[in-house]
Amino acid sequence: MDAKTLLTLEFDKVREKLAALTAFVPSRELALALTPSTNFHTARQWLDETREARLLLETEPHTSIGGGRDIRSLAVSASKGIILIPADLLDIKFTLIAARSLSRQLERAEATYPFLSEIALGLPAPMGLVDAISSTVSDRGEILDTASPKLGQVRGQLRIVHDRLLDKMQKLLNNKAIAPYLQESLVTQRDGRYVIPIKAESRGRVKAVVHDVSSSGATLFVEPIQVVDLNNEYRQLQAEEKEEERRILAELSYRLGQHAAELTAAVNTLAALDLVFAKAKYAEDLEAIQPKLIRFHKPKDGVNPNLTLKLWQARHPLLDQKTVVPIDVETDPETYILLITGPNTGGKTVTLKTVGLLACMAQAGMHIPAAEGSEITMFKNIYADIGDEQSIEQSLSTFSGHITNIIQILDKAGQNTLVILDELGAGTDPQEGAALAQAILTYLVDAGIPTLVATHYPELKAYAHSTPGVVNASMAFDMETLRPTYHLTIGLPGRSNALHIAERLGLRQEIIQFARAKINPRDLKADDLLDEIHRQRDLAQIARAEAEHSRRQAEELRTELANRLENIEDERLAVLAKAQDYAQQEIEDLQEELRKVRRNLAQARQPLDVVDEIETAVETIEEKIEKPKPRKQVTRELPTPVMQRPIRLGDKVKLRTLGQEGVVSSLGEEQAEIMVGNLRVRVDLYDLELIGGQVQEKPRVEIATEAANFRTPSPGVELPLRGLTVDEALERLDHYLDRAYISGLPYARLVHGKGTGKLRDAVRKAVKNHPYVDRFEPGSRNEGGDGVTIVHLVKN
Repeated sequence: MDAKTLLTLEFDKVREKLAALTAFVPSRELALALTPSTNFHTARQWLDETREARLLLETEPHTSIGGGRDIRSLAVSASKGIILIPADLLDIKFTLIAARSLSRQLERAEATYPFLSEIALGLPAPMGLVDAISSTVSDRGEILDTASPKLGQVRGQLRIVHDRLLDKMQKLLNNKAIAPYLQESLVTQRDGRYVIPIKAESRGRVKAVVHDVSSSGATLFVEPIQVVDLNNEYRQLQAEEKEEERRILAELSYRLGQHAAELTAAVNTLAALDLVFAKAKYAEDLEAIQPKLIRFHKPKDGVNPNLTLKLWQARHPLLDQKTVVPIDVETDPETYILLITGPNTGGKTVTLKTVGLLACMAQAGMHIPAAEGSEITMFKNIYADIGDEQSIEQSLSTFSGHITNIIQILDKAGQNTLVILDELGAGTDPQEGAALAQAILTYLVDAGIPTLVATHYPELKAYAHSTPGVVNASMAFDMETLRPTYHLTIGLPGRSNALHIAERLGLRQEIIQFARAKINPRDLKADDLLDEIHRQRDLAQIARAEAEHSRRQAEELRTELANRLENIEDERLAVLAKAQDYAQQEIEDLQEELRKVRRNLAQARQPLDVVDEIETAVETIEEKIEKPKPRKQVTRELPTPVMQRPIRLGDKVKLRTLGQEGVVSSLGEEQAEIMVGNLRVRVDLYDLELIGGQVQEKPRVEIATEAANFRTPSPGVELPLRGLTVDEALERLDHYLDRAYISGLPYARLVHGKGTGKLRDAVRKAVKNHPYVDRFEPGSRNEGGDGVTIVHLVKN
C-alpha cells in the first residue's frame, strides 16, 4: 500500500490509537507497523479474527495476555550463555503462564473462535520451564533454599554461624571491660564483617582489628579478636552461597537458552493475539461493524471495473463520534467515478478521507464506523492527492505540487486501485484548470479507474451528468444559517451559493443584480432548477418520514383496538361462566332438597305427584343453564391502508415530487431509473407511485362466531430479545412462535440487535428449521437492518 497515501489519509493516527490499546511493547510495535493487506483472503481473515475477538471480549471481558513481557532479548541472552538474574526469570515465567492460560482458553473454545485458535497454535507446548523457574525463584525474586540440596545446606550453616556471631558480639557489648570504650552500644557491618564502634582515643585498649574510621575521626569501627574466626567462617559460607546461587542460575539460564526459539515464538504469538484484541477494543469504542469485502474481478468486456462502494452512515474514525455527521456513499454497478461539488469547508475533503481511510482500515482487518450492510471493493492500492502540496525546497507551487502527484498516480493506477483527488485542477487559471481537470477525468473514465474527485468547477458537473460511469454528488448547504450541513447527496451536483450568500450577508442589491446580469441566463435557470430539485427532494424525505411515522401509529392503534375487543369478549364470557356456575350450584342445592322431601313423603306414605312436577320444572331450568353460550360476534370496523405491490421493471409509475409519469428501466435495492420521455431520471423508490397496481386489503376482520373457531389472542407482531442470554431468548422465542402460529399471524418481527452477532445467529438458526416458520429474512434498513429478523409463518 502506498506509504504517502497512508500518511495523507491519516492512517498513522489510526495506528497510534490502536497502539494505545495494546498491552505490551511487541504488540504496540505490530500496531504501529500495521498496513492494509492487498491479499483478499488475508484481509478477510483479519476481519474475522477481529469479529471473534469482539465476541470473546464480550463474553469473557477479562481475557488478555495477562502478565506477558517482552522476553525476546532475554531469550537471546540466554542462548549466548549469559546468566539471567532472578527478575529476568520471573518475566519469562509470567510470560509463559500467560501463553499457557490463553492457549488453554482458546483450545476449549476452538469451535467458537477458529481463527483465534489458529493464531494460538503458535504458542509453545509446555516445556517444564515454568515449574523449573518456580522451584528456583520465589515470586519476590529470591532464590529458594530448595533450589539445590547444597544451597539449602549452606544456608542452614550460615544461619547457625550468623546467630552465634551476633550472640557473641552482643556479649562483648555487655562486657564491663569493653563497655567504657564504646562510642555506641550497637553491632554494625563494614565490608561484610560484623564490627563495634569504639572511641578513637581508646585505640589499643580493646584488642581488635580496625576496619573503618568515621568521617569525623572520633569513632573507630573494630572487629574484636574474639569474633575474628566466626566472621571468617561467616564470610566463607557467604561466598559458598553466592557461588551455588550463580551455578543454579547458570544452569537454568542454559536450559532457557536451549528454548530461545520457542520463547521468542511465544512473545510473537502473544503480540499477534493482543493486536487482534486491540482491534476489537477499538471497534467497540467506535461502535464499528464488520464490512463486507468484495473481491476485484477484472472486467471481461469494456472498462467498467465493477466497483462496489456502499458505506451506510459512515463516520470518520478520528472525529468525535458523538458529533460527527454520518454520510451515505453508494455507487451503482455502472458508476465508478464520483464527482463531489460543494462549498468550501462543506465537508468534501473529509468525505474523501473518510472513504479512503475506511477502505484502508477494512483491508487492515479493522472494523469500520458505519452501519450494517456496508460493502467495499478490495483494492490493490489506494492513491490520494489531498491538501496543499506547495514545496519551498523544491520550488513547487501548489498547482505544480498537485500535478506532480497526479502524474505519479496516473503512472501507477489501474482498475483494481482507488484514486482520490481533492480540488482537481485548482491553483491555476480557472478556464485552463477546468479543461485540465476534464481531460484527467476523461483519462480515468477511459481507463476504468475507480476515482473520487472533489472540485469547484461547474463545467465538471455537466461533464459528470453526460458521461457514463461518472455520477455527481454534492455537500449540502443550509441557506438559512449559511452553514454547511456536511450531508452527502449522490445524484445531484452542488449548487452555486455565492450570490445567495452575498445577498444574505447584506451586499447591496445593485451589486447583486449587476453580478447576476453577468451570468449566462441558462446557468441561472439551471441553478434555479437545481434549487427546486433539492427542495422537492428535502420535502419528499420529510413527507416520507411523516408517512412512515403515521403508518406505524396506525398499526399500533389497530393492534391496540383489536386486543381491546378480544379482551371485552373474554370478559363477557367470563361473567357468563361465573353466572352459570352460580345457577348450577343453586339447582344442585334445590335437587338435594327435593330428594329429602321425596324421602320424607315416601316414609309418610304421602302422594309424590307434586314433587314430580317440581323436579320436571327444575330439569327444564337445568337444561337451559347448561346450554353453551356462543361467542358473541365482534366486528372490527378498522380502517386499513391501501397497499401496492412491489415495483418491477417495465412498470408505469408516477414521480411524486415532479408530478411526471414514466417507465421503470432499471431497478436497484433503494433506487430506480425512470424514463420520462427521452429523459432518464434516477430517483428513490419511496418517491414512486405505482399506476394501476394497488391492492385493497379486506376492510373487515371478523372474530369467529363459534367457540370451535376461536383463535388464541395475538401475541403481537414484534418480539424484543435484546438484553437476554441465548438460552433465555430461545425459550421465549419458542413460546412466542407457538402463540403466533395459533393466533394466525402471517409474519413476526424478532428484534435481537446487532452486537457481536451471537444472539442473531442463534435466533436465525432456531427459526431456520422451525415447523411454524415458512421462511425468514433480515430486516430492511428502515426496519432495523441486521439487528432484526422477519419471519413468515406457515398458514394454519
